[in-house]
Amino acid sequence: MPDRADLVTTVRTFNRTVTQRVGALQDHYLARDRPLGEARLLWEVGAEGCDVRALRSRLGLDSGYLSRLLRSLEGSGLLAVTTNDHDRRVRTARLTRKGLAERALLDRRSDALASSMLEPLLPAQQDRLVAAMREVTKLLTVAQLDVGVVDPADRMAQYCLRAYFEELDARFDSGFDPSSSLPAPPEEMRPPAGLFLVAQLHGEPVACGALRFHRNRPAELKRMWVSPGVRGLGVGRMLLERLERQAFEHGARTVHLETNLSLTEAIALYRSSGYREVPAFNDEPYADHWFEKRLNRRALSPTPTHRTLA
Repeated sequence: MPDRADLVTTVRTFNRTVTQRVGALQDHYLARDRPLGEARLLWEVGAEGCDVRALRSRLGLDSGYLSRLLRSLEGSGLLAVTTNDHDRRVRTARLTRKGLAERALLDRRSDALASSMLEPLLPAQQDRLVAAMREVTKLLTVAQLDVGVVDPADRMAQYCLRAYFEELDARFDSGFDPSSSLPAPPEEMRPPAGLFLVAQLHGEPVACGALRFHRNRPAELKRMWVSPGVRGLGVGRMLLERLERQAFEHGARTVHLETNLSLTEAIALYRSSGYREVPAFNDEPYADHWFEKRLNRRALSPTPTHRTLA
């Protein structure tokens, strides 16, 4: 296996190759009178406009640099930034007619640039390149996730829980009523009784999972949910592994969970992650399958230290 220095060198080589090939080093991106940053901002604002705070979060820009980009585009007559009448802290960027035309032109030239990257290659090589790009996009998206402990009453946790309950209600044959399920009150998902993890992408919650700890008994995994928008990227497996790590570090050597037969993707994830089906260990009315996994340090993937997000 390559050592970390080799891995870092490969990543840096890839970055240099990509930035040069896509024209990121040029002041006049796609032969227009603006650099890549401004061109990308035009694309992100889009036809419907976008909240400035969302732009900052989505692109990972500090407020000062984003303000300079916006002022430059405003000065060129490509967009306008307006303030909300009810909350002056909320600002929205919208493209002007000139800005919409410029965005359309950039789209056409971006398509041409993408085609120029494929044209020199044989069909089999094109397939390999596109497959590799899909995999890189997937892994880089996962690498941008910010996972941390939040209070279960926090707005991000509540957003995830509402989405989780709504999905269960839509997928279960008989619907889902949280009041009919075994309770998992907030105080049992707060340290030291438990914890609640939320994964954010560009500042928005996209996944969650909770643990309840029991002295001398298995930890319980609860409220595992991944947004449909990021499914297929490995987010669920990553979150599951981090929950297992947290359970182990809190003294648990076994994890229990129950699930419904309608959640086929979740069942496949648990089985492929080493969970084995066991007899029912509770009377959860919505459960059809009960799973258990023994934890040991060697089998756990190393993960970054969790931090408190809220």
